[in-house]
Amino acid sequence: MINEQIRDKEVRLIGEEGEQLGVMSAKDAMKLAKEANLDLVKIAPTAKPPVCKIIDYGKYRYELARKEKEAKKKQKITDVKEIRLSPNIDENDLNTKANQARKFLSKGDKVKVSLRFRGREMAHMGTSKQILDSFFERLEDVAVVEKPAKLEGRSMIMFLAEKR
Repeated sequence: MINEQIRDKEVRLIGEEGEQLGVMSAKDAMKLAKEANLDLVKIAPTAKPPVCKIIDYGKYRYELARKEKEAKKKQKITDVKEIRLSPNIDENDLNTKANQARKFLSKGDKVKVSLRFRGREMAHMGTSKQILDSFFERLEDVAVVEKPAKLEGRSMIMFLAEKR
């Protein structure tokens, strides 16, 4: 809220240099802001009494937007990359998939390893957990199991994350 939108009887006022001006009526605070050719902005509406500051509102909004942009820039977005395996995968193919997963993990992404079953492969689900275990053994130096292997429908899924 700014200027005339502030309807409180009393406000705690902070000056343009950040100095405390004390508790006063909103009208007096408005007069002080007008004299300085600045805006009266409610900073902390939940405080008792609410805290208002005399500042240039346009500059204040610009500063807030800039801080928000900086915070967004520093965030790390993690993607989930998927590696699909089949129950009858060969050793070399497994190594290739493990190297691909290693690249994803080094970039900071999480890896979803899914083992898809089709047709008669559903009968040999017990032995297929070993494929996921051997896949993890190849990546043990760079990865940790975030979610262990679990059967969901026609596929067995395991999540890996980068080791810290």
